[in-house]
Amino acid sequence: MEQDVRSDGRVYVWKERFAIVKAKKPHPEAFANIMDGKEITVIIDEAKIDEVDTLEMEPGWKLLTFDMVLPFNLVGFLAKVASALAKKSVSIFVISSYSTDHILVKENDLKNAKEALEELGFVVQL
Repeated sequence: MEQDVRSDGRVYVWKERFAIVKAKKPHPEAFANIMDGKEITVIIDEAKIDEVDTLEMEPGWKLLTFDMVLPFNLVGFLAKVASALAKKSVSIFVISSYSTDHILVKENDLKNAKEALEELGFVVQL
């Protein structure tokens, strides 16, 4: 990972608790709706879940956003992040947007995730 990408890199931890939902349809208030042709995955604040449209649900996630623009030619960024978190036994769910990346970690793994990211040089804002 290039030093300039993380030297002042911040990771913002959202206050909400999120669920990863296998859903019947996209949700208009979701953080993300992922439609891959086989299923619809909705990443949503647990307070906004519509149980009628929920097929399966994995609750209890915290959303962490890398508060920086990541260039398209950046190689190995998520690999280093995932490796550091794996060393602390933290499972992740990754979402990439146009400009940056987001990871979800189980709420009970947040402390270990914060430590791992800080060891990489990030400033984690809870």
